[in-house]
Amino acid sequence: MSFSISGKTAIITGAADGIGLAIARHLADRGANVMCADSNEKKLMEELGDTPDEGNIRVFAGDLRQRLTIANLVSATIDAYDQVDILVNASRQVMTTDPLDVEDSSVEMLLQQNLITALQLSQQVARRMMKQAEGQTEGQVGSIINLSSIAARQHQPDLMGYSIASAAVQQMTRSLALVLAPHRIRVNAISFGSVMSASLRAAVAENRDWRDDIRAHTPLGRIAGPNELCEAVQFLAAESSGFMTGEIMTIDGGRTLLDVVSAPAH
Repeated sequence: MSFSISGKTAIITGAADGIGLAIARHLADRGANVMCADSNEKKLMEELGDTPDEGNIRVFAGDLRQRLTIANLVSATIDAYDQVDILVNASRQVMTTDPLDVEDSSVEMLLQQNLITALQLSQQVARRMMKQAEGQTEGQVGSIINLSSIAARQHQPDLMGYSIASAAVQQMTRSLALVLAPHRIRVNAISFGSVMSASLRAAVAENRDWRDDIRAHTPLGRIAGPNELCEAVQFLAAESSGFMTGEIMTIDGGRTLLDVVSAPAH
């Protein structure tokens, strides 16, 4: 099977920084048309705004917690490239939770940002994939890839909301995989840890000892760069993984092989 994604069209959320940006550049470098979406318009334009309009990278700034913004993103992608074949829900928010504070709204906020936004975008993209595949009876119609975290399994009380949202994304992945399988749309997820995401970069800047702590609790002994997730995303997007759906691929340097709950769950 082919690892090629050349000529395919992908929507990448969270594309202004960190892992989302690395994935967007990786797919574009390998011939895909990429619509890069993020709510941080300033950062998005700084990183990708100088690309030519006729090129294979476009940018879209907006708050994807709004249904209308999601619809506009899908429309902008179709206007630019006529189709959408790949969706990578890479936009994530990380914040702490006080589990016993009844006024703490972080669980609701993280479910909205990390779960509901990804679900609603997946629904709209899947409907578009189904429409553009009308009349076709063979071959992959589309691939949806969700980014989650080992926080879904590694529990820390102050990251309760993030853990709940991460676990919910994984269950959403399995559910959508079953619903969309008859339409030849595959849905998989990557659960990662010990990867230098934008949120981890900010966290270790404030907590200098975290970097060594994470390395010590990662069997491979290092923190991976965001580019190290890109090949896995390409694999899940391409025909090479054509018989995979509903899978949660863990990329964490062996982190979840250890029974450790004290290390920062990034």
